[in-house]
Amino acid sequence: MRILAVAQNTFREAVRDKVLYVLLAFAAAAILGSKALGWISIGQDIKIVKDISLAAVSVFGVLIAIFIGTNLVYKEIDKRTIYTILCRPMWRWEFVVGKYLGLAFLLALVTAAMTVVATGYLLALGGRVDATFFMAVLLIYWELLLVTAFAILLSAVASPILGAVIVFCAYIAGHATGIFMDLPRQFDGTVTKRILEVAYYIVPNLSNFDIRAEAANGVPVAPGYVGWALLYGTVYTLMLLVLAAIAFEDKDV
Repeated sequence: MRILAVAQNTFREAVRDKVLYVLLAFAAAAILGSKALGWISIGQDIKIVKDISLAAVSVFGVLIAIFIGTNLVYKEIDKRTIYTILCRPMWRWEFVVGKYLGLAFLLALVTAAMTVVATGYLLALGGRVDATFFMAVLLIYWELLLVTAFAILLSAVASPILGAVIVFCAYIAGHATGIFMDLPRQFDGTVTKRILEVAYYIVPNLSNFDIRAEAANGVPVAPGYVGWALLYGTVYTLMLLVLAAIAFEDKDV
């Protein structure tokens, strides 16, 4: 019940954040404006609308997770409201988990809302929405959960601006982990290559959650792959939440 109380309060605070509605407005504009790019490629407009719609769900969902997530714990400490919460019979890890669940629920609603807009727009244009499209949305949401856990961790140890920059850079790196291993031969035996190889196994490979191309082209995706990607994201998310709980436990507040 304590965790749920923190989650509900976090959700109410996040809903009142003006940044949320600005980003949602841009997401809707990107989805509805995707038809303009479809005119460039004759006969490929539905495919382009699908691709851009899924990209908008992913990018703007990540921005919401970053801008709101990196402020969650820091804002409580900065406004001194954390003392009112922690003076009650509550473990610190419960506070962290509650914050995470509140933002996770908000992201679920946001993702669902953007998906409804994208689906309605595609159907209005005469397109077809299949199971692969919704699988892509599910994996995008699972990616957002992982990014949110990292944002919560940074919120406990860094300022919102620094945390946002680090999380965004990690998001970019997570989609480019393949580059870490595909370096030119000139890097063989160098320290740089060893560092990047270590980073390859530490940084989560976020491209595992990206099946936008398959969804846009109507290519079926095996349910087994989706299940593996969900498990992969769950393991990384739990690890980040544990680290966030440990960091907040040792924080002097």
